[in-house]
Amino acid sequence: MICPQCKADALRVLESRDTDAGISIRRRRECLDCAFRFTTFERVETSNFFVKKRNGDVILYNRGKLLQGLYRAVVKRNIQNTDLEAMVTNLEMEWMAKGKEISSKKMGDDVMEKLKDIDEVAYIRFASVYHDFQDVKSFLEALKNI
Repeated sequence: MICPQCKADALRVLESRDTDAGISIRRRRECLDCAFRFTTFERVETSNFFVKKRNGDVILYNRGKLLQGLYRAVVKRNIQNTDLEAMVTNLEMEWMAKGKEISSKKMGDDVMEKLKDIDEVAYIRFASVYHDFQDVKSFLEALKNI
């Protein structure tokens, strides 16, 4: 690991603690050269499973892509990024337990189910992109399902 400020590799760990119910570790670090302090997170690598898309393509799972879609869905909502990350971590554990491949439909449905419990507006925003609503009628039908 290198310092994001000065790019030196002489660092020390000031503090370590479990986060996400013990699934990841948060570390406060300090550069020994420039005294810059920053935070890092360590978590189990979960990208060792594949997603089967609707068109039949199989791609490597990308946590960042999923989180980016969720962040867009919760813009201006009172939802912490750490809550979303914990949700995704829990879902990843479920998906990994089911095997090396999961369908994008199953992923989307699981994410929407969890998001519905967190925030209904975020759920509708995510659903509108996931289901690719083409008209108001399909959007209103999704609202009825809440």
